[in-house]
Amino acid sequence: MAKAFAVLTLLLLIMLSPPGRAAGYQDGLAPPGVPAAAFPAPHRQVAGIVTDTWRDEESRDRAGEAERVMQLLGIKPGLDVADIGAGSGYYTVRLARRVGPQGHVFAEDIVPDYLDRLARRVAGEGLARSVTLVRGEPHDPRLPAGSLDIALLVHMYHEVTQPYGLLWNLRPALRPGARVAVIDARKETARHGTPPGLLQCELAAVGYRQTAFYNLQEDTYLAVFILANATDRPAAPEAIRPCPSDHH
Repeated sequence: MAKAFAVLTLLLLIMLSPPGRAAGYQDGLAPPGVPAAAFPAPHRQVAGIVTDTWRDEESRDRAGEAERVMQLLGIKPGLDVADIGAGSGYYTVRLARRVGPQGHVFAEDIVPDYLDRLARRVAGEGLARSVTLVRGEPHDPRLPAGSLDIALLVHMYHEVTQPYGLLWNLRPALRPGARVAVIDARKETARHGTPPGLLQCELAAVGYRQTAFYNLQEDTYLAVFILANATDRPAAPEAIRPCPSDHH
């Protein structure tokens, strides 16, 4: 019932979107969440967005990255997944094929040019019915409430200017038991990575609990989180305590 309501809400939002936008991407699929100014700034550097592609797709396929990640996460037909910071869509198209017509992929990014290119790619690969492209904000993915089984953040967490806001505003989109999965490198954030201890600390600060951790190739990792019990979550943004930059 909840899933059917979320799908109906999505269809209504698309119908009410500005003319021509549905052919490319949506400017948010949910009302704006808590504003960025409500959250503390991270006590570490934020890497700049430099490209919509992390390595070339052929080398990633040879390394088996996506297949292993989807296997570890149990991506299967019927699941609804968000690719947050979708970029060129490397994961978007592979997730869409895996979840099939019974599932759905929300490809979210904050860069309009990336979303325009991804819209053309999705259409060219015949996946337009399985993928909805969403323009979010650095502090808010603007995804529908109760719409997700899994949110995947791939090699982009270190580029999020307001991670506490993003994680806070993501919470309503997660269904009970939904998981948040982060792939990143064991590097300082300024060098386009996130130390695992820092990642765990920042997600815990917003009310997430780590449930799994996997080593991937070339010093990268996959960390999996769920929402902690309500009593273990901050009650308001001002209760969030930023993690020290040296938290490894």
